[in-house]
Amino acid sequence: MEPVTEERAGERAADPLTEHVQGVVRRIRAFDRRRPLVWDLHLTAFWLTAALIDYTGGGWRNIAHDLDVPGPLLLALSLGFTIPLLWRRSHPAAVLLAMAPVALVNAWTGAVLQAAMLQLLVVFHIALRLPLRALCWATPLVLTQVLVSGVRFGDSAGSWNQQFGSQLLSIGVAALIGITVRTRRNYTAALEDRARRLETERDQQGRLAAASERARIAREMHDIIGHNLSVITGLADGGRYAAAKSPERAAQALDAIGSTSRQALGELRRLLDVLREDEQGRQQAGELTPQPTLTDLAPLIDGVRRAGLPVRTAVNGRPDLPAGRQLAVYRVIQEALTNTLKHAGPDATADIDLSYGSGGAVTLTITDTGRAARPGTSTDGRGLPGMRERTALYGGTLEAGPRPLPEQGWRVHLRLPEEYPQ
Repeated sequence: MEPVTEERAGERAADPLTEHVQGVVRRIRAFDRRRPLVWDLHLTAFWLTAALIDYTGGGWRNIAHDLDVPGPLLLALSLGFTIPLLWRRSHPAAVLLAMAPVALVNAWTGAVLQAAMLQLLVVFHIALRLPLRALCWATPLVLTQVLVSGVRFGDSAGSWNQQFGSQLLSIGVAALIGITVRTRRNYTAALEDRARRLETERDQQGRLAAASERARIAREMHDIIGHNLSVITGLADGGRYAAAKSPERAAQALDAIGSTSRQALGELRRLLDVLREDEQGRQQAGELTPQPTLTDLAPLIDGVRRAGLPVRTAVNGRPDLPAGRQLAVYRVIQEALTNTLKHAGPDATADIDLSYGSGGAVTLTITDTGRAARPGTSTDGRGLPGMRERTALYGGTLEAGPRPLPEQGWRVHLRLPEEYPQ
């Protein structure tokens, strides 16, 4: 671990104070954004008071070239340098132009009021708020008073070169500070804009992820609950017809309904664990989310047979598939048999032809002999769209529709290409 030096300890101790100062600055800036006129009035009043103190106290006489300047003129010059500051932020160029005649009179009369330095504050705001080319005319405008003073009073005004250089340096410093603050503000605004865009993008990604998760959960619930309810419905109908002639068959149907219901309830509970909010719940959801494989096809088909639908299966090859492909094939078979139970009508049969190829390729054909119409499998539902989504996930194709005449019934054909071409 890095040792804590006295310098680092001092920096850490200063952090609370720094945060407090930054908080105060933020509150002042927020207040200024809400009520800019209040701050402008206070600043203008401060500089007006300072200028009047310089005028009434006679401090201007210490640097004046002419001590006989009339008092009313001095008062007018003091007001001319300070009152326009009220609009320095909204109209800095107009304020500097308004001060220019006052500065020329100040230089020509030899009063040399220190309030003339307030022009540098306006130059700062010009550099801060206006295009930088505005400094090209603001600089010579402020320097003109030095030329007027040099022409009017000559050697008594001191070294002309020294005054000119000092004034030019002051203008440069004021402009540089304005440019620095402007650059800092632009940089901060860019960072804030980037942070807002990143936050918006993060929220959008969160909404997309939530929508995707809701769609996945809805698809799983449709596959699980829809299939089991269809099986239960078939068993209940068969049990009702068998109750009058064969009570033993009716009891078997009720047992099958009970086992199917418990299985559906267990799968539903495991699926709803996905919705838990805490971290432990999310981990458990990942472990408990139902993920059937092709080894579960036999119980699935047995349940359909118990519901009254004869199913013939033909399997070619070995199911050497990744878990994701197995789930896709399982769900397509489950959905196709569920639709047959719902819509094929009595006395229908179903055939499943499943072939496994190399590299994860799969060919699946499911046909039935029921009615061709499927009123509940349009693209407005979740059945066929869900099967197509699962198929498209692995680059496969899915065809679903009536069997060609003269055959009767419905046909679902799935083809998944090789995942690892040989």
